[in-house]
Amino acid sequence: MELENPTIDYNMSIQPNRTEGDVNLSSAREQWYAVLDDPATVELLKQDADYFLHQSLSTPCLDVLESCEGIYITDLQGKKYMDFHGNNVHQIGYGHPLVVERVKEQMDKLPFSPRRYTNEPAINLAKKMADLLPGDLKRVLLAPGGTSAISMALKLARVVTGKHKLVSVWDSFHGASMDAISAGGEMDFRKDLGPLLPGVERIPPPMTYRGPFSSAENGDLAYADYLEYVIEKEGDIGAFLIETIRNTDVQIPSQAYWDRIRQICDKHQVLLILDEIPIAFGRTGKMFAFEHYQIEPDILCLGKGMGAGVIPLAGIVTRERYNLAANISLGHFTHEKSPLGCVAALAMLEVLEKEDILTKVKEDEGYMRSALKALQDKFPLIGDVRGKGLLWGIELVTDRQTKEKAIREAEAVMYGCLANGLSFKISQGNVLQLCPPLTIGRTELQMAITILHDALQKVSDIEGKVS
Repeated sequence: MELENPTIDYNMSIQPNRTEGDVNLSSAREQWYAVLDDPATVELLKQDADYFLHQSLSTPCLDVLESCEGIYITDLQGKKYMDFHGNNVHQIGYGHPLVVERVKEQMDKLPFSPRRYTNEPAINLAKKMADLLPGDLKRVLLAPGGTSAISMALKLARVVTGKHKLVSVWDSFHGASMDAISAGGEMDFRKDLGPLLPGVERIPPPMTYRGPFSSAENGDLAYADYLEYVIEKEGDIGAFLIETIRNTDVQIPSQAYWDRIRQICDKHQVLLILDEIPIAFGRTGKMFAFEHYQIEPDILCLGKGMGAGVIPLAGIVTRERYNLAANISLGHFTHEKSPLGCVAALAMLEVLEKEDILTKVKEDEGYMRSALKALQDKFPLIGDVRGKGLLWGIELVTDRQTKEKAIREAEAVMYGCLANGLSFKISQGNVLQLCPPLTIGRTELQMAITILHDALQKVSDIEGKVS
């Protein structure tokens, strides 16, 4: 399967304010389907479209998968893709032998633990999380998914502070339930849904590239000052919810920003809720991203890779002194203390530690920074490259071009890479987000960069002919 010349349809009607995902119904997507000539694949894609509710960002589907292993997902025809997306669950790759072994063992012994009972894997995981985290971040509550972790954090913040109002940031994603989309800042999840959770105020996210409030002199500090302005003007703010490093388009705040945020939250008795659901467990080169900034959250939200890409698992960790909700059901989920999820999480953490993955990721960061900077130097359509660990964003927009044109170019690059076995997602319409398994080898990283280079070259050549 190969697209020799991924075209750019300059007449296509698209949304230049798109905040997440590729344009599922574009002409580039139709061209992609034209090369899926396997009858079984075509039939299953049709059945998927016939039986599942259609929704933005996930339908129609790209391909039909049959298996996954390591860094690869494989379709029905045997085509392998290096998965640089993975919905952020694949820190240690797919089907890691230790994870599979532990889950199979647990399946034979205790596959499910009803509420009102506990189990050893759940207790061991809670103890492990407490050992990994600093200070008095010792109290754990588990859930079957990241959205539920956000919900529990919002409830706990109200109990602790006695205040119902919340500040979050525009373009943020914290889950897809009604309370999570109320707190989030992406229009794709809120449009047409009517009244949402009251008491949510949003501020601009910290940005260093093309940020409306960033400056050469003060960096992104103005975004932190904006938080204090809203807290003082609005009143009754109980919590500030934000990703430590924004996953989707890889926005990396400065040390000064986080020092100021922690200071503001302490001054105004506002709980700092850090959403690290997609980026914890080594993604940024630290076990938790906040460790880069020498700060502590009041509530930490975790998920996705926590279940090792096998069992859905998420949770929150909070301070000992916030163990104040004994008379309220913050979670009360059927799969709250999943033995299968907990042994998968423990195995994932064991792999990170025994294989010294964090050291490897820091070394990979140096390679990625150098390789992507070389691409930026070569291709004028790359406006910015930013990343930490094995989380990278390549923004295809420059002063000479509109956002709409950059969205089309990003789509063309993505499909060119897919055709040659590299899968990743697009964020904000024009940011290529690269998020490979942390276990990826250097040779495979180099292969991915080569595929990306070739796709950028083709799009640059086409752009040159059009302009």
